[in-house]
Amino acid sequence: MDNADLAGKLDTLNGAPVLVVGDVMLDRFVSGAVERISPEAPIPILRVERETTMLGGAGNVLRNLAAVGARGTLVGVVGDDMAGAEVRRLVADAGADTDRLAVVAGRPTSVKVRYLAGGQQLLRSDHEHNGAVAEATHAALLESVRARLPDARAVVLSDYGKGVLTPEFVRGVIGLARAAGVPVVVDPKGRDYSVYAEASVVTPNRRELAEASDLATGTDDEVSAATRHIITTCGIDAVLATRSEQGMTLAVADAEPVHLSALAREVYDVSGAGDTVVAVLAAALAGALDLLDAARLANVAAGIVVGKVGTAVARPDELLRALHAARLMEAESKVADAEAALERVGAWRRAGLKVGFTNGCFDLLHPGHVSLMQQARAACDRLVVGLNADSSVQRLKGPDRPVQDEAARAAVLASLASVDMVVIFAEDTPMRLIETIRPDVLVKGADYTRDTVVGAGFVESYGGEIRLADLSPGHSTSETIKRLRQ
Repeated sequence: MDNADLAGKLDTLNGAPVLVVGDVMLDRFVSGAVERISPEAPIPILRVERETTMLGGAGNVLRNLAAVGARGTLVGVVGDDMAGAEVRRLVADAGADTDRLAVVAGRPTSVKVRYLAGGQQLLRSDHEHNGAVAEATHAALLESVRARLPDARAVVLSDYGKGVLTPEFVRGVIGLARAAGVPVVVDPKGRDYSVYAEASVVTPNRRELAEASDLATGTDDEVSAATRHIITTCGIDAVLATRSEQGMTLAVADAEPVHLSALAREVYDVSGAGDTVVAVLAAALAGALDLLDAARLANVAAGIVVGKVGTAVARPDELLRALHAARLMEAESKVADAEAALERVGAWRRAGLKVGFTNGCFDLLHPGHVSLMQQARAACDRLVVGLNADSSVQRLKGPDRPVQDEAARAAVLASLASVDMVVIFAEDTPMRLIETIRPDVLVKGADYTRDTVVGAGFVESYGGEIRLADLSPGHSTSETIKRLRQ
């Protein structure tokens, strides 16, 4: 699925029911200006200008779910204090019920206070108790999970190590979810991921992945090895490793890991970015997207929130704009020269993918061209399109052609979901390009015969195949141009 198709799936997140279980916190942000150093100690003096409060931890997952239109339910613990009352108010403001939040007397609500100046954090103070909650509280929480599971299509375990997600409780929640056929997304904590055995996917960042696997995580190959180690040794279905400026890596059992590039934008604050990832991932799974597309959407959302200050959220309009922008960048990256094409094709082949090829002038793209691309792509895993350069179009079609220059034609072709790469060639035929790429499948329209397809004999000489695509009647660039000029 390309970004255009992914953008078209955003509506599936609306109303998607997700059950969030974990450590609920309150995030306070104290912002101001630093204009001098304290005479009492070598520390900055913050002149406080404003204070804001929002849900943190599992509460921030709920907040992110609400932002994308999903329907979240929060199961967790708060204290019988002012901070706990504020958490319950913010949960209600997010459109969720508060009846599954257990109020524990004598246990303070976890509060994180961040002090900021000029958009940068100066200090963070934590007010909390990290001991495990009482057995009776865990039993009540598990009953809340059991009661809400029939209405959920995904479960998030948000583990901040604050005493709610003990190993026994985690096993109980995962067991109930698996029995109900509901996927479980885990934002993990600690080094031992075996406590999340049978979870659908865990989402460690690069540092957490290194600690849990005891392996290096600097390169793609190292991250791939570390994710496979977690899957194999911990009994987890998949790992989505978040890697900051290097994007994400999705690994599932018995398949090559997929590396997702980060969106190119400036990073201001990573606070809460992990909450955004699990929220969007879970909402997408609850909306019936497959795991890879859910990971792609989570990757886009993460790129949005790190460009904001504080525990921010990604909203549907922002996701849509980012997806369209990414699509434009992808289209540009699809256009390659012969040398780059050879390198990409080599990588595709090493991944066991079947490479197809077709070619033409494609001066005014019409439904016949689109049908050709779709049929060609259906015959392979990756489709390369050879595009006649302006000079060769003029020789073949006359001095008044092309109507659109090669850059415009390449951009339009690259925007098609069925096209994986566009290569411009200056010769009258694509023979040299075919010899370079050595496609597994060579596709032309049915107005050709096997004997008139350029490169057919060469492709068949090494075991490749020739496909003649059905034509869409009534579509011709030359005829269209003739009618326009009448």
